[in-house]
Amino acid sequence: MARIAIIGVGAIGGVIASLLQQATHELVLCVRSPIAGLTVETPDGLIAVRSAVLTDPAKASAVDWIIVATKAYDVSGAAKWLERLRADGAPVAVLQNGVEHRERFAPFVPMDSILPVVVDCPAERQSPEYVRQRGIMHLKAPEGRLGHAFVELFAGTPADAAVVPDFVTVAWRKLCHNAAGVLPALLLQPSGVLHDEAIGETALQIVRECIAVGRAEGATLDDNVAEGVLRAYRAAPADGINSLHADRLAGRPMEIDARNGVIVRIGKKHGIPTPCNQMAVALLEAMVQEKADA
Repeated sequence: MARIAIIGVGAIGGVIASLLQQATHELVLCVRSPIAGLTVETPDGLIAVRSAVLTDPAKASAVDWIIVATKAYDVSGAAKWLERLRADGAPVAVLQNGVEHRERFAPFVPMDSILPVVVDCPAERQSPEYVRQRGIMHLKAPEGRLGHAFVELFAGTPADAAVVPDFVTVAWRKLCHNAAGVLPALLLQPSGVLHDEAIGETALQIVRECIAVGRAEGATLDDNVAEGVLRAYRAAPADGINSLHADRLAGRPMEIDARNGVIVRIGKKHGIPTPCNQMAVALLEAMVQEKADA
């Protein structure tokens, strides 16, 4: 049994907590605001998570593992917990969107103690104390000592946790899917909007730019990845709302840089044009600024 701290208990952090409890680990939930408890509605039934709950980083103590499940824009908030939680050198698993997991936390944690993890799980936080999990939790970590140790934390649980030999490709493939989600967020319409032919074609162009940049970074991505992403969106429930869209609706900060901005930034490094992603980022940022100025 390991003592594990989870920083950020939204939809993903909540599901992770329920899985680790099933593996009988000792949990510490690190949150901004106090919660009386946490219940996760899993496909197999309700799980009431038993854990310590901390709101003050100064009261944290050393753990065996740290799992960061905050949004990608909140690295500074997560970093406040690390010094005390890592008193004994605990590794940090970063479960965030994008392809820059290690780069975000390198100022705070030695690179060889940071484990990037790609997460795929349909879940939603319905209240601060209630999370609904709609499907299997998929976790992919790079091969190596930390990757195997992380996967072992979920032994005996319903999670699909595994190490992969080509993590770069896995991360960029996930980014291809996330990148297309900027369109529902821009339009403030559920994912069904991607059934529209013109919107669907725009989604293909956004993903094709991501494929080109990902290949320059060493990812192995076939040309048909774009069509696969569009098919996946069109096969999903038409009323689905991705996290970028949900954050915009709620007036919260958005992961626009981690999902589309990174494609533009890394594209520039390689001299690869990314006009569709660049336009999407500019429009979404302008809309957010306009609301802030209103």
